[in-house]
Amino acid sequence: MSKLRLPVIVSMGGINAAGRSSGHHAYRRMVFDKLDSSMQYDTLSSLASMCGLELTESFSVEQQQDVLSRTLIRQVEQNHFDVENLSWMTPLDTHDRAGKAMEFECRRKQLPRDLPPNWVVQDLADDRVSVRMEGQGRLFVPNTRIAPVQSAGQLPTGFDPANLYPSRFHPRGLQMSVVAASDALNNMGLAWESLCAALPADQIAVYSGSVMAQLDDNGYGGLLQSRMKGGRVSSKQLPLGLNTMPADFVNAYVLGSLGATGSVTGACATFLYNLRMGVEDIQSGRRRVVFVGNAEAPLTSEVFEGYGAMSALATDEGLRKLDGSDKADHRRASRPFGENCGFTLAESAQYIVLMDDELAIEMGAEIYGAVSDVFINADGYKKSISAPGPGNYITLAKSMAASAALLGESSVRDRSYIQAHGSSTPQNRVTESRILDKMARNFGINSWPVSAVKAYVGHSLAPASADQMMAVLGQFAHGWLPGLKTSGAIADDVYQDNLNFPLDDIELPDRDVAFINSKGFGGNNATAAVVHPAKVEEMLSKRYDKETMNTYQAKLEQTREQRAQYEASVSKGDWQVRYRFGEGMIEESDLDLQRDSLRIPGWDKVIELPSSTPYDDLSLS
Repeated sequence: MSKLRLPVIVSMGGINAAGRSSGHHAYRRMVFDKLDSSMQYDTLSSLASMCGLELTESFSVEQQQDVLSRTLIRQVEQNHFDVENLSWMTPLDTHDRAGKAMEFECRRKQLPRDLPPNWVVQDLADDRVSVRMEGQGRLFVPNTRIAPVQSAGQLPTGFDPANLYPSRFHPRGLQMSVVAASDALNNMGLAWESLCAALPADQIAVYSGSVMAQLDDNGYGGLLQSRMKGGRVSSKQLPLGLNTMPADFVNAYVLGSLGATGSVTGACATFLYNLRMGVEDIQSGRRRVVFVGNAEAPLTSEVFEGYGAMSALATDEGLRKLDGSDKADHRRASRPFGENCGFTLAESAQYIVLMDDELAIEMGAEIYGAVSDVFINADGYKKSISAPGPGNYITLAKSMAASAALLGESSVRDRSYIQAHGSSTPQNRVTESRILDKMARNFGINSWPVSAVKAYVGHSLAPASADQMMAVLGQFAHGWLPGLKTSGAIADDVYQDNLNFPLDDIELPDRDVAFINSKGFGGNNATAAVVHPAKVEEMLSKRYDKETMNTYQAKLEQTREQRAQYEASVSKGDWQVRYRFGEGMIEESDLDLQRDSLRIPGWDKVIELPSSTPYDDLSLS
């Protein structure tokens, strides 16, 4: 029986409301108060650089507060939309008064093609006309309103991914994809060209996408609004608006990949859906390197309006009622498992890089953890598309049982924790806590630690479980589990007999495995098991001899040196974003096609064409 390849995480990168993911900086922002002074300085420097602030040898109390206030959930900033003056079109029904019609002048070319029947038009000089509107009519008048929802998880104030590479006409979600994928690539500490030299082109994959597609003015937002605004549709808005475009951009402009590509959309569980594709590719041997990630830029007034109509978002009125205050606490808008009133939208782009264990050992890659399994199940028949169901029981039970089989019962019982979906809705706090409590009891866990990073960065939809992944990898590296600091207290209707909901960060230095749980609209449930890197090393020592592991350790030092160079660069503002528009293009005439192989210019290894079939019992050859 051939050995199953282990999918190990060899890099991560990205951006969200907590900052930059590489170097665990976004994670460190969540547990900032628990860091030593050196780590605090590094985190502040990273954030200050992102925000375009001047770097100093030390940060005063005022400077530190200024930097930190630019992060996490906060009031929506005007680069997204003006919450105090939300654009609106008010219909105005008019009537003539005592037979006196309304009259106005305009340019003839501004007249509608189909004149209303009660308009009387007369020509004036200079191609102008007089319009007399008799009887009843309707006008649409530009107006403004105060936005009912004013909180969001936004990229650090002052950070604009568009400034890091030539991004003209790119929707914000694609800008974030390029920056985040480049961060993951550079953080790997291995030259991408060296990996390409070691692999055929078809053994690389990129699985990435978004849930809401690209909805700003450069994407579908501008496409659908252009007529109503009197503008024109551009040639780029429709193609760049596609929800699979994050993968396409990473392939075409960051990696130059010719391997597998695509995205599976599963609402808020989308990252885990794509992660499962990557895990299965690695396990089967179909791919040896897989970029998995998602990007979402949903902070447009229309998306707020849509989720607001579902009563899904935390409104300012709801926050004021919770606190008995006349002012909404935007910093604490998301309160997982506490007294809450809805989730908080967020923007984020996150990528991890998976390798099979053999290639990681061969290349000397850093191993941040391993993804042993991802389980996905639907809810079955539903009375409402947003209502919970039994599917999450299946995903969690399978994930925990599989981890117990791999690592031992005690690893799950005594040395695990859960990164919960924790959307901060009244319904979620009850239904998810009930599931987690039953799972803990079923596996003999008396006090299962529960964390939910949406308290810090909000709900980014497609990358939401990727935000959870970054927090897991940070906890593995530094030991601190981010607590539910924004919740204040756990709600009375939350199940917690066998659960531990820490309201402050707690130290968990000896965890073997973490579970990432995600629950999405429509019955999209997913749970992933992430194995601690120390446990991964213990597992790999059973597969590889001591000499091989010693050689790996020597190569690993070189990898860490390369990664340290990137860290020093990006912390000073040089992100080294990899954007290769029109570079290294391959002419189809240069392809070398043989009966049993295909050679791609620039790739040392040939793509071998199938010479046998797995359907032996059905073969007619």
